[in-house]
Amino acid sequence: MFTEERRQVILSALSVHGSTSVADLSRMVRSSEITIRRDLKVLAEAGLVVRHRGGASVGRSTMDEPSYREKAVVAATEKLAMAEVAAELVDDGDVIMLCAGTTTQALAQRLTRRRLMVATTSVLVASALFDAPDVEVLLIGGILRGSIRGVIGGEAEKAVSRLRFHKVFLSGNGLTAANGLSTPNMHVASIDRAAVDSAKRVMVLADHTKIGVDSMVQTVPTDRIDTLVTDPRAEPAELEGLTAAGVDVRIAEPAIAPRSRRLEAVAP
Repeated sequence: MFTEERRQVILSALSVHGSTSVADLSRMVRSSEITIRRDLKVLAEAGLVVRHRGGASVGRSTMDEPSYREKAVVAATEKLAMAEVAAELVDDGDVIMLCAGTTTQALAQRLTRRRLMVATTSVLVASALFDAPDVEVLLIGGILRGSIRGVIGGEAEKAVSRLRFHKVFLSGNGLTAANGLSTPNMHVASIDRAAVDSAKRVMVLADHTKIGVDSMVQTVPTDRIDTLVTDPRAEPAELEGLTAAGVDVRIAEPAIAPRSRRLEAVAP
């Protein structure tokens, strides 16, 4: 990984987590801790991060929303594997909703040869399905929010609430067993909740950078989540808590041919 690319990944990870240890960053970018400390020193001198013992942080609160560009480079390999596993949860003939997000965009790219009806608030999801011959796309209109490349607003929420879906696929900025899925923006949360209310089954796509993180606004309570697709680096204790709460946790293993394994609930 080139220096600038590595530092962008570090900034993106910090923007999602708020703070991260040197050891975690080292594992994330597959570089030595010495290299990470050198990167953090440069980023701190530029005023982009705040260094502290064993790691660094940014001045981002739970109200702040990472941009699409920031999110797109975080856990990119894991998201591709998660998209492959999520595609297995879609049956031909389904009517589904794909909410805005980088992982749902990756999922859309794997549904181009399926026979489906897809509703979405994401311009990137719609673009990914533009040439799919057997996918009917309903692009919901509303106020364009650039940070998520999707639409929000009352009219969009009304349009979604009038529809019914077999499944909804959505992401977020944080997911914990205690508080469910969350996001920093109340308008994004509102449209995601409208989609969940219109769906029979709720599928959450959340990579390891989101597991164990609480953002400001709850989108989906834990007991409303049917399936979680995540990656092997997700916090085990949180996954065990989600499994105990009845969530079907599927871990996508990044590989040449991504596969999943289920996390089984442990009997008390």
